[in-house]
Amino acid sequence: MFDRLKSWLGPGRATKELTFPHDLLLALGAETAAGVSVSPTTAMRCSIVYACVKIIAEAVAQLPLHLYERLPDGGKERAVDHTLYELLRFQPNDWMSAFEFRLCMETDVEIHGNGYAFVNRRDGVVRELVPIPHDNVTVEVDRVTMEPRYLISDGSGGQAAYGPESILHVRNLGTDHHVGLSPVRQAREAIGLSMAMEQHGARLFGKGARPGGVIEYAKPLEPATITRLVESFEAAHTGDRTGRTLVLEDGMKFSALEFKSVDLQFLELRRFQVAEISRVYRVPLHLLNDLERTTHANAESLGRQFLAFTLLPRLENWEGAIRRTLLTREERRTHFAEFKTDELARADLAARFEAYAKAITNGFMNPNEVRAAENRGPYDGGDQFRVPMNTEQPGAADG
Repeated sequence: MFDRLKSWLGPGRATKELTFPHDLLLALGAETAAGVSVSPTTAMRCSIVYACVKIIAEAVAQLPLHLYERLPDGGKERAVDHTLYELLRFQPNDWMSAFEFRLCMETDVEIHGNGYAFVNRRDGVVRELVPIPHDNVTVEVDRVTMEPRYLISDGSGGQAAYGPESILHVRNLGTDHHVGLSPVRQAREAIGLSMAMEQHGARLFGKGARPGGVIEYAKPLEPATITRLVESFEAAHTGDRTGRTLVLEDGMKFSALEFKSVDLQFLELRRFQVAEISRVYRVPLHLLNDLERTTHANAESLGRQFLAFTLLPRLENWEGAIRRTLLTREERRTHFAEFKTDELARADLAARFEAYAKAITNGFMNPNEVRAAENRGPYDGGDQFRVPMNTEQPGAADG
């Protein structure tokens, strides 16, 4: 990839051999108080983190992204003739779809706090968007102009410097104005505790380490007898052989052990970690299959909250980055990128058609606009707007 980027270097963009300053703490993982090292790679092995990242990244990737042109009457229309329209809506480069591109970029944002893509311009026109691995990018800031500069490494010491007009940078919340914070790094203690409990539970049940009961015998046993008894019991009733019939000799008794309060607290703490990590990503618990407090009455409200407080800020972040990097100063006055969030209602056929019916009845949309939204052709007379029969123009009754 680096050779490809070097071939696009413009005048004054020279490459040079430098020592690339990797963030070793983040790359190798910081050990937590729970004794588990948490890095972006290891954190994705935590089912809660993986689910949160997957939910958000796929939601951002699946929404149609259109480039619009503002009309003189205040309306808008899709700028299908603009070169950016094809890149944003369908295919940003020769080997990725728009879905895959945004999925990769948003995954980097949710794990590392930043997503980077090289903007390939030819004759001043954007022709291609190429994702750049997070570990290959270092952001420097000009202390005079406060403009960021992106150093891209090829992994062998070579670097190329680019200005903000050449790098599409989607960044997360951060204390630095030019680089976003990694959610994984900020929440590593919560993630580490969850991973430690998961590992403990796996070891506990995988080896049958927690006894299901106690064998009692009134007489003392010889060491050899105890060894033979333990070995035969473990051979017949541990691992995937649990649940078999137990046969005891010579008046021995087996007393089953019940769950104690500490066991119940372990399960409750694991549930709490689901909520603890999900609040970092602001993902509602019902989307993580935690339906303990979800009812038919609040499910719809939780879905709206996911759109309003989880997705919309991220979509606005994407739209701002596109405007800042991909549009020229002149184009910013006439063009803008926007996600179509109506796609989230696509799976609910009844709700979607009910919304269309209300839009047509109240004159907000005409039938042909609805058909276009459903990828259907127009029909004669479908461009007419309808108004309710019980309404009239203001002042019409005075005549």
